[in-house]
Amino acid sequence: MGDPLLVRFLKRTFPNRFLIAKLTKTPILGGLIDHMVFEGDDMMYLPKDQVIQMNKPIENPGEMVVPSQILEHFIEKANYHWIMDWCICRSATKCKDYPIDLGCLFLGEATLKIDPRIGHRAIKQEALEHVRKCRKAGLVHLIGRNKLDAVWLRVEPGNKLLTICNCCPCCCLGECCRILPPISVPRSRECLA
Repeated sequence: MGDPLLVRFLKRTFPNRFLIAKLTKTPILGGLIDHMVFEGDDMMYLPKDQVIQMNKPIENPGEMVVPSQILEHFIEKANYHWIMDWCICRSATKCKDYPIDLGCLFLGEATLKIDPRIGHRAIKQEALEHVRKCRKAGLVHLIGRNKLDAVWLRVEPGNKLLTICNCCPCCCLGECCRILPPISVPRSRECLA
């Protein structure tokens, strides 16, 4: 299951993720955490496709790319797709509000090295259907390259793994991005502050 020791460590420390994120604001410890966990990351939240405010006139926004089109583009371009059978974030916090069985989607050549005990290879159509199910369940996508995923999945960090997390508002690691200090957060996360 990836690196079993790391999976157990992640599940045990996960309930303290907000405290750990706050510790990144301390000079020495923050720099160490930043180096170990975030160095090389380039993650970005993709908002939901559509938000309509009630009792307000709807203006024509013109043409725009919606988040689902961005995901579909990467899924279509990828040669390798891997669906995790469960969400490590919601599993660790025992989420009661969102499905635990809707896990991350990984794209790229590195997926060939992911342990089959945590999920399965998928064809493009199954990967597309997976992100649709996640959106329908109310989950928000976080997409990018994540150092921590490459480590616990035991694949080489770098360009060969793209992570698509499907985050809930109550449990997922992506929520920590909101409290990380700007100095330790790559440019793509600054919009969350």
